[in-house]
Amino acid sequence: MACKVFKAPLKITPTYYAQAYKGRIYSPARVKYPLKRVDFDYKAPPNKRNVEGRGKSGFVRITWEEAYEILLSELKRIKETYGPTAILVQGDVHGETKTIHIRPGAIYKFLYEMFGGCTIQTRNPDSWEGYYWGAKHVWGMDETQGLTKYQLNAYYDFMLNGELALFWGCDSETTPNGHGPGPMASVATFWLKDAGKKIVAVAPDANYTTVVHADKWIPVLPNTDVELYLAIAYVWITEGTYDKQYVETHTYGFEHFKKYVLGEEDGIPKTPKWAEQITGVPARTIKALARAWAKKTTSMFHCNGGPTIRGPYATEPARAETYCLAMQGIGKPGRQQIKMHEWGLFVGWPFWNPKVMPTTGAGTRGIMGIQATTPFILKTLTPKGILATPDKPVEWYAAALAFAPVEEQFKKYQFPPEGYPDIHMIWSETPCWTTCWNGGNALVRAFRNPKVEFYVVQRITLEDDALFADLILPVTQHSKTT
Repeated sequence: MACKVFKAPLKITPTYYAQAYKGRIYSPARVKYPLKRVDFDYKAPPNKRNVEGRGKSGFVRITWEEAYEILLSELKRIKETYGPTAILVQGDVHGETKTIHIRPGAIYKFLYEMFGGCTIQTRNPDSWEGYYWGAKHVWGMDETQGLTKYQLNAYYDFMLNGELALFWGCDSETTPNGHGPGPMASVATFWLKDAGKKIVAVAPDANYTTVVHADKWIPVLPNTDVELYLAIAYVWITEGTYDKQYVETHTYGFEHFKKYVLGEEDGIPKTPKWAEQITGVPARTIKALARAWAKKTTSMFHCNGGPTIRGPYATEPARAETYCLAMQGIGKPGRQQIKMHEWGLFVGWPFWNPKVMPTTGAGTRGIMGIQATTPFILKTLTPKGILATPDKPVEWYAAALAFAPVEEQFKKYQFPPEGYPDIHMIWSETPCWTTCWNGGNALVRAFRNPKVEFYVVQRITLEDDALFADLILPVTQHSKTT
């Protein structure tokens, strides 16, 4: 094969939905001016503010001077009455307002500098629970999403040393493009083919990547990946084709797993024939896949999770996958676990180094520019957090984000933390709460609770939870979509 130099393109081609997204700039729902809820009177006592009108009442245009007056007067009143941490900032990941980069954080910085702090809403492993709660315990390490820690050289290593790419639920043609700054993952998948690598796709659907790139598609019934992994392990164990030396020197407890796979624990050998009845994958195909994986230098490829790792009981395929990777010497040349995603593949997280502060049950450090301990509430617990009080706090285990150390999974948190006030004001810059996240109706009820005395949002368009605000501030779109 002739030599070829692979270089990232100097230009990117936006995806079709990114092109359509630009239409939001001229949307009829675009917020062009500061808006105030028609029946909101910030000079009225907090218990006379008609919170039931949120989401029902209309809005009226006001001047920037009036908007500033309302916002600053409410910030000062809340701080003086309850303390700055009575202000909840909904400004975590997936924001899309006013910043040059995708991550928000200006509100945090402002409140810390001018008012002494706030309460932050943080991401929890809600979209990465499989690896976070499952694979982390198999790896025996922390500070990652449950995938292998260092991704920047994994793809390069596979290009040099790998032979077979397993695209397990991985659609690199569509999944990363909506998150990252361009279709580099698509380009990198084409490179695999140019370099002569074989691609086997395992997924319930014939997704774009499968159709365009895969040499072989193995359709598997949804939520049966565990059985497929176990049957593969069975073939390796009975045929002696797993990396025995690696298992002996780099793993602990393999004998227990082996007994389970062979059926010595529950009387059910996890044979390919057994798996065929569950997965829909023919036993002969399972054997062929297992033998190819063992014979060829193989790496596992993923995109950004998907239902296999985000659905119910997603911890189990994450664990089973990690067992199989260990059985074939994960980390050896060409044997990697690779995330085909902009941030994991080519960027990494140099600006994200979350550490949980060992203090009063309060927050994360190094996220969104915050450099101090602060109370926090997990994203999916926000409705309960808004309604929580010091005498009736909401409690949970595990800190924010899928990057937190594994020991944080067993640490109990509460909101409000002891000695901190509850929520009386919300400032939001992260859209789409009532329609595209957990507990939309619960959040609506929380917005209308009298204890929420003031609710301000920064929005591009007048939709979703912006309709429940007392004050709406217009913002520009960030560079990702304009």
